[in-house]
Amino acid sequence: MKYGEKEIVAFDINLAENYWPNEHAKEYTIDIELPEFMCKCPRSGYPDFATIKLSYCPNAKVIELKALKLYINSFMNRHISHENSANEIFDTLSQNLQPKWIKIVADFNPRGNVHTVITIDSREN
Repeated sequence: MKYGEKEIVAFDINLAENYWPNEHAKEYTIDIELPEFMCKCPRSGYPDFATIKLSYCPNAKVIELKALKLYINSFMNRHISHENSANEIFDTLSQNLQPKWIKIVADFNPRGNVHTVITIDSREN
């Protein structure tokens, strides 16, 4: 295994070191786009590719960007559905960041003439 693969396998998004204090009291929005998301179809094993868009208004914490990259890359060898991957990302980041609000959009590349976009927004739940 190469060093990057080892880092991804050993990575734990839930560690406190992956979140930094938000040093700003004002409300603001952080928008992050991750265009190289990959996971595997739980039925066929074929790769699924997506762009993950994360928007949130931080409360006490912000996510360290390398940690987010490693977390997103940790899905690449997992057999997980579009819905489950989007919900897991939303739940994990919501729990760890405890933001004022958070929104995830998982825009999966078309495969087999099907294009899936999953949106989860804490302001709508």
